Amino acid sequence: MKKVLIILYYWPPAGGPGVQRWLKFAKYLPEFGIEPVVYVPENPQYPIVDENLENQVPSDITVIKKKIFEPARIFSVFAKEKAREISSGIISDETSQSPLERIGLWIRGNFFIPDARVYWVGPSVRFLKKYLKENSIDAVITTGPPHSLHLIGMKLKEKLGVRWIADFRDPWTSIGYHKSLKLSNFASNRHRDLEAQVLTSADRIIVTSNLTRNEFAQITEKPITVITNGYDVERRKDVVRDSKFTVSHIGSLLSKRNPSVLWQALSDMVKNVPMFADEFEMRLVGTVGQDVINSIKMYGLDKFTRLYGYVPHDKAVELQQSSQVLLLIEINSADTKCIIPGKLFEYMVSGRPVIAIGPAGSDIASIVDETGIGIFADYSERDKIRETLESWFSRYLNGSLEVESGQISKYSRRSLTEQLSEVIKKQWES
Repeated sequence: MKKVLIILYYWPPAGGPGVQRWLKFAKYLPEFGIEPVVYVPENPQYPIVDENLENQVPSDITVIKKKIFEPARIFSVFAKEKAREISSGIISDETSQSPLERIGLWIRGNFFIPDARVYWVGPSVRFLKKYLKENSIDAVITTGPPHSLHLIGMKLKEKLGVRWIADFRDPWTSIGYHKSLKLSNFASNRHRDLEAQVLTSADRIIVTSNLTRNEFAQITEKPITVITNGYDVERRKDVVRDSKFTVSHIGSLLSKRNPSVLWQALSDMVKNVPMFADEFEMRLVGTVGQDVINSIKMYGLDKFTRLYGYVPHDKAVELQQSSQVLLLIEINSADTKCIIPGKLFEYMVSGRPVIAIGPAGSDIASIVDETGIGIFADYSERDKIRETLESWFSRYLNGSLEVESGQISKYSRRSLTEQLSEVIKKQWES
């Protein structure tokens, strides 16, 4: 069996969506003749912890750990909660940022390039050079963000000539929060230079969306393969559907992910649709920005809203499958058209209808249409959102609110891992 070394930052007990992709790839790769060896930090500072995910780590997998220096620990001494939010990707609007947050963002963007895990690169390269020489490893895979991990792969390839695949769960310089880091011209150019070096040095590149593939194809001629995120859960037979018309969002709702078009539609229905105010409940599961909470209050929806905060993954799946309607919200920006949240794929197997809201032209739209799990609307389509919700509420009242999604099997984690195994095997054939 061939071996691959997978270099990653997010690994159980890390919670949140970043850990799911490679936890599941590691689970299924042995079925396709590939043994994963995982390299992770020994003492990471995860913004979200879900200890239940440690039960999903394959018992026979080799996990190597090396200590990491996390500069965010220093910032957290002065502002622990704000450091956690920034690490989670929650960046306040510039008008509401405190002086300390502005300083933290400027330091993060200009001193830690490409990110605050860059100090793990040197020690990891020195350690892994020795490990690779002493062990039979057939390929190296790095996954980001944090994109500093790609620098480990690039340096190992330079020094040892290893076959190297770079996996991008999100874009690099075009990701939405990049513009909020208050980058100097030097820092901005350095990010772009490193991005180009990684994309032209890797033997193969993996991305999660077609738009990211098109973006990277302007920079490199190296082969780029799209392997989306996926689902690895089944519909639970023991989950009882909610007795109320629950509309649920699972995952973080950051300050800029604030769909006023949805709040307007729901507010209108509360006022004008018979029985809706008695039956409606909105559930927000995960971290919710204060700007979002303020908007919900402004539209008079706070008394219908329940904030759960972060819950373990198993509980999140239960809440998905018990809800009447599921929400998927993406920031209304050209930079987010390529973002396909991992929860979209778990939504697929919930059997619940989905309203996805994002910028026009999103990759999300084609997947929602292809699978038939619900509707996609952009931020100008309030009438479409309201009409859909009214139709689904009517079906809820007569007990017929169900959705039969099709064409979803190719998004199963096992099927996606088979695609990954073919990409890896091409490295050995080249």
